Amino acid sequence: MNVRQPHPIEAASYEILRSRVDLSPMPPLWRAVAERIIHTSADLEYAVDLVTDERHLRRGFDALRAGAPIVTDVPAVAAGIAERQAVCPIDDPAAVRMAKAAGITRSAAAVRLAYSEVGPGAVWVVGSASSALEELILRGVRPSLVVGMPVGFVGAAEAKAKLRGSGLPQVSNVSEKGGATVAAAAVNALLFFQP
Repeated sequence: MNVRQPHPIEAASYEILRSRVDLSPMPPLWRAVAERIIHTSADLEYAVDLVTDERHLRRGFDALRAGAPIVTDVPAVAAGIAERQAVCPIDDPAAVRMAKAAGITRSAAAVRLAYSEVGPGAVWVVGSASSALEELILRGVRPSLVVGMPVGFVGAAEAKAKLRGSGLPQVSNVSEKGGATVAAAAVNALLFFQP
């Protein structure tokens, strides 16, 4: 396994971050995820906004190491994930047809399509569409981990609360903030983590 060498700017960013907020009491994976998200967003509030469990993160980490598929809600999330291709069928014509026929969003239709392709055990990453997160819960996709960080004032915080209440292994945040970059950052933290 290759050990990732961070760019000097990234290393300096982490030094500044650690001088401003002490995350050392966090368990190792939680700390890695929190630091990567804060580094990516320059938003120190994520230190207290993130909600997860180290066991959930370990499950996702182990699944990624074993080659579990990564499924994203939108192409922007997929583009932000380093070193791995993600499944993202939102632009598939079948998702468009299914959404229209079922009266659901394309994001929800894409969840259905992706699940039929990858089955249980995938790592699901939602950074944009609250409806994708709700569909994951409704469909009972049996993920290794759900990174649920959709952004927005309409339904995002509520969808994340439903995720936390679902019992699924997850990492999310309480507030309306989130988005593609922070969702991808959470996955990258697990991909880059060196035990």
